[in-house]
Amino acid sequence: MSYSRKIQSQENHHHYLGSFILGRRMANNKVVIREFDEDRDVKVVGNLERNCEIGTTKKGFSIFTNIITDPLSRIRLYPIHVMLVAELVECRELVGVVRGCIKSVQTSSGSLFKMGCILGLRVSPTHRRKGVGLKLVTSIEEWMLRNGADYAFLATEKNNNASKNLFTNKCNYVNLSSLIIFLHPTTFPITNHISKDIKIDKINIDQAILFYTRLLKTKDLYPLDMDIILKEKLSLGTWVSYYKDQDFKLNGAEDILTDKITTNSSWIIFSLWNTCEADDNNNNNNNNKNNNNNVQDVKTKLSQPLRFLHATFSHAKDKICPCLRMLTNESLMCNNDNNSFGFLFVYGVHGEGENLGGLMESVWRFTSRIGEKLKECRVVITELGFGDPVINHVPRVDSMTCVDDMWYTKRLGNHSDDQVAVEEMKRQLGNVFVDPRDF
Repeated sequence: MSYSRKIQSQENHHHYLGSFILGRRMANNKVVIREFDEDRDVKVVGNLERNCEIGTTKKGFSIFTNIITDPLSRIRLYPIHVMLVAELVECRELVGVVRGCIKSVQTSSGSLFKMGCILGLRVSPTHRRKGVGLKLVTSIEEWMLRNGADYAFLATEKNNNASKNLFTNKCNYVNLSSLIIFLHPTTFPITNHISKDIKIDKINIDQAILFYTRLLKTKDLYPLDMDIILKEKLSLGTWVSYYKDQDFKLNGAEDILTDKITTNSSWIIFSLWNTCEADDNNNNNNNNKNNNNNVQDVKTKLSQPLRFLHATFSHAKDKICPCLRMLTNESLMCNNDNNSFGFLFVYGVHGEGENLGGLMESVWRFTSRIGEKLKECRVVITELGFGDPVINHVPRVDSMTCVDDMWYTKRLGNHSDDQVAVEEMKRQLGNVFVDPRDF
């Protein structure tokens, strides 16, 4: 089949989700919402994303300008996902895009339901305030409803008034949770070294799954497929930080599930999610004796090719750029020929015990050390809910940047008749699990 016939065939079979006229200025430019076509839309969506880029400085420094190699890369991690585009019928120009996925979640009361996530909503600067964004949101909600979602969910930076106006005033979303994003450059370690009194051990995936199976039950909201997250190749592993003199022992599954490990000890568990390319050159001639086996194991894993470049998730740009605008450190831009960089995301952070401050500092230093070995990794990031107990132990140093993040939700349908869940989703959730796939 010729290329032109192939395109014509695809066009004939596209499922248009909706169309409408956008005011007087666009009376001759009818807009349709359709599914993303990988064969012909990749480059166009990439250009659209670049035109919507919010992270470019006056110096031409951009965080994620060259990441648009696979617009579906992040949502591919979800079995149920879609990407919709807004297209002008007359000239075939793409003027908007939105991504969506569906996952199963659980609340602290045990309620189960399906949540649809709205991700990476973008509208061309020349077509904003004309109803394109609203139509994309409405269309993605309809897709979620057809696929069994009980709720729609999205996250946006607190000061993004345009986004908040669209979702709260026009789409009837309500605030679900308030969170803080912590961002720290790898070039300014929280501490110069990890205390000799603290040990950080890597645990295997089976142990990590057991750990989180127990710990996630303390969260107000969390995904049910934690095992899938931990086994994803972007997840570098799970570690436990603890004091050597507190007799912390992990003998097996029984200790984890019966809480035997928590007796008279303080400890923090955390996992790392990689959004960077491996720096193979750094793996060749590194004889630094200060690097422990944990860091070397991570470097070995990172030397394997990764198809995901930096943070392809558009929402990450929304979250990170406000933080970076507060940073004046020129070193973020140094040693970076293509003026772009990625980050390490610390997720699944949970601590128990009375002495968590020093342990949290060790977590940041350890993660920064790993980040230093990764090509184009410039920052370490984590995000915690306002009611998360460990939020008070994050090091508040001058080089740490914080930004307020907001979660919003909307009930879509009555697939679930769990009234407990309905009431839970009406209140502010303080201690939530931040899914690294959503960041």
